[in-house]
Amino acid sequence: MSKHAVRRVGAVVLAVNVLLVVAKGFVWWTTGSLAVGSEAVNSLADSGYSVVILAGLYLTTRPPDFSHPHGHERIEPFVSLFIALGVFAAGGAVLWRATTSILSGEVGAAVTSPAAVAVLVATAAAKFGLYRYCMTAAERTRSPALTATALDNRNDILTAGAALAGVLGAGVGLPILDPISAGVVSLGILYTGYEIVQDNVDYLVGSAPPDDLRAEIVRRVLAHPDVEGAHDVIAHYVGPEIDVSLHIEVEGDRTLFEAHGIETDVVQSIRELEEVDDVFVHVDPKELGEWKTDETIDELVDDEKVEQ
Repeated sequence: MSKHAVRRVGAVVLAVNVLLVVAKGFVWWTTGSLAVGSEAVNSLADSGYSVVILAGLYLTTRPPDFSHPHGHERIEPFVSLFIALGVFAAGGAVLWRATTSILSGEVGAAVTSPAAVAVLVATAAAKFGLYRYCMTAAERTRSPALTATALDNRNDILTAGAALAGVLGAGVGLPILDPISAGVVSLGILYTGYEIVQDNVDYLVGSAPPDDLRAEIVRRVLAHPDVEGAHDVIAHYVGPEIDVSLHIEVEGDRTLFEAHGIETDVVQSIRELEEVDDVFVHVDPKELGEWKTDETIDELVDDEKVEQ
């Protein structure tokens, strides 16, 4: 997916969310439904962070420069966390309003409005379309920001359903369901924020990638016919991408040209993995006594054999 296509995703999400804000806001103003109002606030928050996403995607898709030789992709986890802050703020505001409405007894006797039902059904359909659209783009680009957006749209389907239950409940003589549903909506919003934070913390603290990817890195190293073993294999996230460093064990009678060729082959093989950015390989000749057993390598290789 090209850089322009990635930016187009952000523009589409922003446009849809702005339309939903207008539609929900109008219905909220005409019906007074707390459930629809909470959905309007949710879409307003979505529109706000869509602007941030669009700006963030513009920055992260810029080419490398002197100050950022690896590119700007590592900005994305920060964009995602900014999104999470906005989501938490919106969820907290909706929860506060729903809770105070229930505790004070100020629950209006709203009636079921065809407009409210229509806008919430349309919201669920639009959010499902955005979820699939953003998730497909995220899988192609491994973009944390697009993944965060997809998750938010997925949960918006559920919150729109909860809001719809509140509107229908109010119409059959159970107005208390309106603020209760608004509270459910707020919990969905807050859970979305939690998911976004959870997904992006690993990118920021340099956590190790999943075991299956680490096992694949080791497999590619040991697949080289001149590599007798490997140790001190370290793979960790730097932003949404992975840096790898390792020691490979070779026979000491190799010429400098041969050792360089082995190192180059190993580096190229690992770099073929889409998730990997940089690879650093140190060659250890047997005669220097630097070969050693690495229990982590053994565990990864053994686990891979069991799965096969």
